[in-house]
Amino acid sequence: MLRSTWNFLKRHKKKCIFLGTVLGGIYILGKYGQKKIREIQEREAAEYIAQARRQYHFESNQRTCNMTVLSMLPTLREALMQQLNSESLTALLKNRPSNKLDIWEDLKIISFTRSIVAVYSTCMLVVLLRVQLNIIGGYIYLDNAAVGKNGTTVLAPPDVQQQYLSSIQHLLGDGLTELITVIKQAVQKILGSVSLKHSLSLLDLEQKLKEIRDLVEQHKSSSWINNDGSRSLLCHYMMPDEETPLAVQACGLSPRDVTTIKLLNETRDMLESPDFSTVLNTCLNRGFSRLLDNMAEFFRPTEQDLQHGNSMNSLSSVSLPLAKIIPIINGQIHSVCSETPSHFVQDLLMMEQVKDFAANVYEAFSTPQQLEK
Repeated sequence: MLRSTWNFLKRHKKKCIFLGTVLGGIYILGKYGQKKIREIQEREAAEYIAQARRQYHFESNQRTCNMTVLSMLPTLREALMQQLNSESLTALLKNRPSNKLDIWEDLKIISFTRSIVAVYSTCMLVVLLRVQLNIIGGYIYLDNAAVGKNGTTVLAPPDVQQQYLSSIQHLLGDGLTELITVIKQAVQKILGSVSLKHSLSLLDLEQKLKEIRDLVEQHKSSSWINNDGSRSLLCHYMMPDEETPLAVQACGLSPRDVTTIKLLNETRDMLESPDFSTVLNTCLNRGFSRLLDNMAEFFRPTEQDLQHGNSMNSLSSVSLPLAKIIPIINGQIHSVCSETPSHFVQDLLMMEQVKDFAANVYEAFSTPQQLEK
């Protein structure tokens, strides 16, 4: 048996060698293929885990954004009520002063200014915090992902985070004061000559707000000029035009200051982008629409109007004297700047355009390849 097998192998020596080579090659290729498949599977699993971790971190960051907005609204409301104190004028009117008409005129301007500024500043706060917290959130994600790796430098240490996020105070301070001045001038120009006895429908009110917005948003200090000549809406009130005070110091900048300046410059770049202008403008449109919705319940037809055949659905079917509209719009600040999620704030926080923009910002700053560009 063995001899016959040996004779067979001798007769077919070349064929056996060829067959052995082929089978050996197949075996080696199989092992190599299995190794590559395993490497691909491991890499895909690692990428999936990293993506899932980043998605979880992003969603957590958005919840932080929402809570931060709500926590800052009382501060914004208090600043507005302090600078535009209509309550003191209302108290004076209760004493029936001799200059009652003048006080009513002042109350008209302050009441409209206060609610309009509340809409602008709340929209700005929502979008600006989305930018800031997603920029810093992207850096924090990269820092967490690099934990344990040798030779890595922390991109956003806690002290830098605190210094960077404190820049929101410009919107709540000097930026807000300048915004109030510009809007008050616009309100005076559009409503200053309108008599307190003059009746306005909701449609008329919408048109007046549009005219005021046009003046505010075309104001020379309400925008920056981009390198391509385009205009970035209202950025001036969220970040100062001039260099940050940290950058003014010619020497003695600490590494923390340098990192903070870098973050502020990246934020300024985002605020100058067309996408930011589009998102902010969309928020403003939604905000003023919600403001009118809030006021619409005071313009419902009475039974007497219905008996005369006025349409319930017409925005111009009911008109109110301006003197009666003043207390209505004066009280809107408590809905617009409410720390309890109101329809107004909820609308802004849940807007798809805001969510998509936030995702793009986070993606840009949580991807190493993007930061290296």
